[in-house]
Amino acid sequence: MIKKAVLPVAGFGTRFLPASKAIPKEMLPIIDKPLVQYAVEEAINNGINEIIFITSPEKYSIKKHFKKNKELELKLNKSGKMGLAGKLNPEKFNKVKFYYINQEQQNGLGHAILHAERIIGKNPFAILLPDDLFISTKSCLEQLIEVYSKEKSSVIAVNEIDDENIHKYGVISPGNNISGSIEIDDIIEKPSSEEAPSNLAVCGRYILNYSIFKHLKSTEFDKSGEIQLTDAIRSLLKEEKAFAKIYDGEKFDCGSKDGFVHATIALALRDESISENIKKIIKDLV
Repeated sequence: MIKKAVLPVAGFGTRFLPASKAIPKEMLPIIDKPLVQYAVEEAINNGINEIIFITSPEKYSIKKHFKKNKELELKLNKSGKMGLAGKLNPEKFNKVKFYYINQEQQNGLGHAILHAERIIGKNPFAILLPDDLFISTKSCLEQLIEVYSKEKSSVIAVNEIDDENIHKYGVISPGNNISGSIEIDDIIEKPSSEEAPSNLAVCGRYILNYSIFKHLKSTEFDKSGEIQLTDAIRSLLKEEKAFAKIYDGEKFDCGSKDGFVHATIALALRDESISENIKKIIKDLV
């Protein structure tokens, strides 16, 4: 049903300077896997076979990462390290088509998504923001797909956010709860805690109908000079229904330093090959 996904990765990553001067923040590893790969695998595991990176010329390492490295694979196999060769070139990538579209100017998430219109065509599509790392038995994207399969309407993932941080997110005004999903009455980009219509904030997974492109094209730049996807969704709500799904699982905001470290520690403690040593390290530090 959902076969195409857009991953916006053109941002400057200023919060991770100087590391992000030479390495895209999306390529920073959580243990031994780049952050962006978690999002790509989430998409592929849910049947997506076309992945569109909205990127920039400086981030060539993302393209290099997802390109098969046959020479290194051959060397690993010859040295008996077949397991590492499988990690290097995962088989699940073989049937996926990767696109790389440069966003010359950083004019917001909505502006980035517009770049994918030609490839998306008239198909519904997913958006995955790699900064947000989701860990759950049933992936965040799978939870959205279940709602979309019932409603055939755009659906976005939300979670509960405290008043102190609500101003960082798009926030929905919830309507009727229908079979575990919430009809969206309105959505507001980065409201103050006083203006927020609820505590349900958008977290980085969406499934949108292609009609969103019409609304993105008519969305004006905001005060910061960006086209906001939230504003386009708000416009879309005037013509069609859209739904929210409260995400059931863990979410780590890896676009922030503390969220990135939190995710690294959490996943390290679940990695059987290193978890006992990590526990000892934490105990010694504390």
